[in-house]
Amino acid sequence: MKKTLIVCLLSGIFIFLLGIVSPLTFKAEAKNNECTTIQSGELISSAGDVITTGYDEWGYNYQAHLFNGTYCDAYRNADWCQAWAEDNLTMKWNDAWLSNKDCDDDELLDRHDGFDSYIGSGAWLTNHMSGTYVDNNGVQQKWTYFVKIIAAPSDAKLVDGEWFTADEDLIGYEIWGEFAVVLEISNDTGTGDHGILNKGEAPLGFGFYRP
Repeated sequence: MKKTLIVCLLSGIFIFLLGIVSPLTFKAEAKNNECTTIQSGELISSAGDVITTGYDEWGYNYQAHLFNGTYCDAYRNADWCQAWAEDNLTMKWNDAWLSNKDCDDDELLDRHDGFDSYIGSGAWLTNHMSGTYVDNNGVQQKWTYFVKIIAAPSDAKLVDGEWFTADEDLIGYEIWGEFAVVLEISNDTGTGDHGILNKGEAPLGFGFYRP
């Protein structure tokens, strides 16, 4: 996988996960204070499959907020992603990013429960990718890439594509409108990349951004 494609691939993952939830509303409005859990066997994925506990055939574990598989597994082995079929991908997220229950009775997993948007919700996602490629000299190289993404705080300011705290500390660059990339780590034996590629000034701990 070429590094120039990483943001595009991340965007694809985000759009795919959006399909798991309702396209009309993300705000969970529980009826009678009851929520439907995965254990009920009543919740469905974007593909219309019943969501179960544990890992499904593609590597999603919605109960544990995890995905482990290849990049193409994340898209159920779609034809368009075969160029990256050998690249590994691990995703982790919190309940605000994608819940493991349905509280608005649409049979889909909820997002940013109690908030009108992701802004200020405390949602976060991490992606860890790895793979190999052959350089121009025919030598096989290895690469890894890690990214930490958080929902922008409610008092954050977006300036020229970058999110800043109320105290004007850089959180990270904007992605997907409501999110900030707060940390990127890249290691590549072919390019010499090693360590932090990009990092904001604000604290990196997820707890710092909880509402």
